[in-house]
Amino acid sequence: MNTDGEGTSLLARAWLALAEDPAALQRVPPGGEPALTSALNVPRLARDAVAAASLAAALWTDSLLPRGGPRTVHLDAGRIATAFTSERHLRIRGESPDLWAPLSGFWEAADGWVRTHANYPHHRGRLLAALDLAAGSGPDDLAARIRSGAARDIEDRVYAAGGIAAAVRPAGRGLADWGGPSDAPPLSLTRLGPAPARFRGSPDATAAAPLRGLRILDLTRVIAGPVATRTLALLGADVLRLDSPALPEMAVQHLDTGAGKHTALLDLSLPADGRTFRRLLDGAHVVVTGYRPGALDRFGLEPAALAGERPGILLAQLSAWGGTGPWAQRRGFDSIVQAVSGIAMRESPDGVRPGVLPAQALDHTAGYLLAAGVLSALRRQQDDGGTWLLESSLAGIAAGLLQDSRPLLPRAEAGPPTVAVSAEGITTALPAVAFEDGPVDWPFPARPWGADPPEWQR
Repeated sequence: MNTDGEGTSLLARAWLALAEDPAALQRVPPGGEPALTSALNVPRLARDAVAAASLAAALWTDSLLPRGGPRTVHLDAGRIATAFTSERHLRIRGESPDLWAPLSGFWEAADGWVRTHANYPHHRGRLLAALDLAAGSGPDDLAARIRSGAARDIEDRVYAAGGIAAAVRPAGRGLADWGGPSDAPPLSLTRLGPAPARFRGSPDATAAAPLRGLRILDLTRVIAGPVATRTLALLGADVLRLDSPALPEMAVQHLDTGAGKHTALLDLSLPADGRTFRRLLDGAHVVVTGYRPGALDRFGLEPAALAGERPGILLAQLSAWGGTGPWAQRRGFDSIVQAVSGIAMRESPDGVRPGVLPAQALDHTAGYLLAAGVLSALRRQQDDGGTWLLESSLAGIAAGLLQDSRPLLPRAEAGPPTVAVSAEGITTALPAVAFEDGPVDWPFPARPWGADPPEWQR
C-alpha cells in the first residue's frame, strides 16, 4: 500500500482507533484514488474510507470462511468516484431528479455568509419562522432577510427555532467553535460491559454474503448512516430501516441509499408500535443510529441501558458533531459541517464566495468508516464478547481532512460512471466496497420507503 505520509492517513488512523493489527494494512493495494478535484485531499479520504470497509469485510470473511490465503482487497477508482457522488448519477427512467430545495444553499449576510439546509419540510418551516418570513416565502425573500442580518445572529436564531443554518467560518479558523480536538480519531469503539457475542456468523454465509444472518436495526436518515447500513446489506445482513411516518424521507434520497434493505414505519409514541420496536430490539444484533446524541434515549437506546437490558448488542452511533462538547446537541448535515469547519472557504473559487467539496464526502466517508467499525467490532466479539458502542461524527471526519498533510495527487481524469439500471428503470451506483470472492452488486434495489412490515426477514 502507499506509505507516503501514512501516519496521517484516514485508513491508518481508523485502524488504530479500532485497535486492529496494522500488519493487515499491507493487504490494501496502492491506488484507487477517485477523480474528485478539491483543494483538500478528498481523493485519498474517499479511497481510505472504502479501503477500510473493504479490508474489514475481507477480514470478517476470512475469519468465518478460511481458505488457502487471505482475501485481497480491490480498489476501483471509478467505482469509488461514482459511489461518493451517487446522488448525481441517480436516474428515474432516465430523468435526473432535483435533490436540493430552493431554500438550501449559501446566502450573503451583512458580515459574511450563511449556509442553510431546508430540504425537509419541517426544517424549511423552522427556518422561515425563525426569520419571521411567511410560510410561502421563496429564495428572494430569504436572500433579502439574510442580507439584513449578521451571520452569527442568523445562525443562533435558526438554531433556537430547531432549524438548520450556520455562519460560514474562515478557512483558517477550522473547527474552533465546535469544541472537539483537531486530532480526534475518526471513530471510537468502547466496551460497555461483559456479555457473550449475540452473533457468531451463520452456517449459510458465503463469501458473497458473509454477514448472512446478522440482523441490523437501521435508525438513520439522509446519507451517512444509510451508506453504512447499505454497505452492511451488500454483505448479506438483514437490514431493517425504521422511520416515523411523521418524518418522511425524500423519495429520491431513499432510492439512492436504500439498496439491499427493508423499510418500515413505526410511530414510537403509540403503545403498540412501541412494543413492536422493543421486540425488534430483542432480535437485533446491531443497532445503527444517525440522530443527535441522546435523541433516541427515551426509546431504550441510551448506551448504558441498552447494555444492561440487551447484553451483547452492538450500538453504532453517527452524528454531525459527536457526543460531547458545546455543539453535541446541534443538528447538522455534511454541508453545514463544511461551512462551520472552514472547508467551505478552503474550497472557495475566488476567495470571497464559499465553495463545496466535490462530493458529500464527509457523509460518505463516515458511512464507510461506520460499516468498517461494525465489522471490526463483530470480530472482536468473537474473541472477547462484550456489549460495544461505536461512535463517529461528520465533524471528526472534517477535522481529519483539514489535518491531512499528505501531498495531493495530480488531477485524475474521470471515467464513465459505474452504474446499474434496475428492472423498474432506476439507475444507481454500483458498490465501491470490494474484496476477492465478495459481492459485486446489491442484493436487491431500494424498496419503496416504508413498504415493508416491521419484522425481521430472517
